[in-house]
Amino acid sequence: MISKNAARLGVRLLALAGVALSLPACATVTRGSSQQFTVESTPPGAQVSTSNGFECQATPCTFRMPRKDGFRITVAKEGYVSQTHEITSSISGAGGTAMAGNILVGGIIGGAIDATSGAMNDLKPNPLVVTLRTPAEEAAAARTPAPTTGAPGGQ
Repeated sequence: MISKNAARLGVRLLALAGVALSLPACATVTRGSSQQFTVESTPPGAQVSTSNGFECQATPCTFRMPRKDGFRITVAKEGYVSQTHEITSSISGAGGTAMAGNILVGGIIGGAIDATSGAMNDLKPNPLVVTLRTPAEEAAAARTPAPTTGAPGGQ
């Protein structure tokens, strides 16, 4: 027969195990493995497509994108030169804080889950703001010399 103290200890251990199992992947729980990603353009109404299969027919638009991996995004509008941009996925301040807390409280398993889910990352730049140019504007910009910086004489 089990004593009352042993039964209480067993209940406490089960409760503690339940809490410990619920702590791993804090960033995954609090931040999620995806985020809102917005594309804006001047002029508005441009089509957007991403290298990971997302599309929208007219900017401004917002996607729910996985945080884990970066991607390429192309913004195009008839009569304007298309632009392609690289979106990166990197550790954010909030994600790093969540992961550090997770490792301290939830241990290595929770940290590994957060690292592989992408929950500690943010997509950058977000929002992506694009100014589209006509072919004539693009040609004029290519002919304009880049501004120089620094002191005269290379000093």
